[in-house]
Formats: sequence, C-alpha cells, structure tokens
Amino acid sequence: MAYILAVTWIARPGNEEKVHEILQQMGEASRQEAGVVTYTTHVDPDNPREFFIYEKYHDIGGLEAHQETAHFKELVLDKAIPLLESRVRRQFVDF
Repeated sequence: MAYILAVTWIARPGNEEKVHEILQQMGEASRQEAGVVTYTTHVDPDNPREFFIYEKYHDIGGLEAHQETAHFKELVLDKAIPLLESRVRRQFVDF
C-alpha cells in the first residue's frame, strides 16, 4: 500500500528564496531514494511564501527511511524548519 504525504510550508517573510533552494536540493536527493515513488515540490504563483510538497512512498518503510536520511535531517530539520512560519503535514494511503 503506497503511503502519501501532502505537506504545506509557509516561509517566514524574506526567506522564500532560501526555502526554495532547500526544496530543490531535497527534491533532487529524495528522488534518488529506493522507497520514493514521487517527490515533487511546488510554489503558489500568487504567494511565493507558500510551498506544497507531494511525496509518495512504496510503503510506510519508505517514509521512515526517508526521514532517517542525512539530507532530510540537514535540509529539513536543521535548515528549513527554522525558516518557516508554519508546516502542515497530512498523511494518506492508496486504497
């Protein structure tokens, strides 16, 4: 059963470019992981502070492995989260 994350990030004012760069790096690294089916990043054309990340994993194990990678810890936990005003994660499964 595929496991889906739909994530919305709102960057703090003035941090849009930094967050955009981090998401580009995350996308490139994450798409190389064995457990990742899809990892796409988007920005709201009317609000450059709002980002949407769509992540699809083969199973929950793929997501768990993703969250243990060096690039997740460095780019998301260490660099991105301090630049965010909010971070909302919604979880889904295929049926």
